[in-house]
Amino acid sequence: MKKDIHPSNYRFVVFRDMSNNTMFLSRSTAASKETVQWEDGKEYPVIKLEISNTSHPFYTGKNMLVDTAGRIDKFRKRYEKKK
Repeated sequence: MKKDIHPSNYRFVVFRDMSNNTMFLSRSTAASKETVQWEDGKEYPVIKLEISNTSHPFYTGKNMLVDTAGRIDKFRKRYEKKK
């Protein structure tokens, strides 16, 4: 393996699924300005996710529509004009 190709600034980060407010703690190099207090009482940076394994239909077995950014409305408006 090549040396010094992997980042060295891994730290604990809380990932928050914005569709169902589920949070989990993991390590990452992603930057964030927001913090949240975790179950252990410490504050960690928060990385917001639109979808995770707790809300994705493949993992949940439920077919639910998650439209946090209004993509469906944008799609309909774009192709509505062409009719």
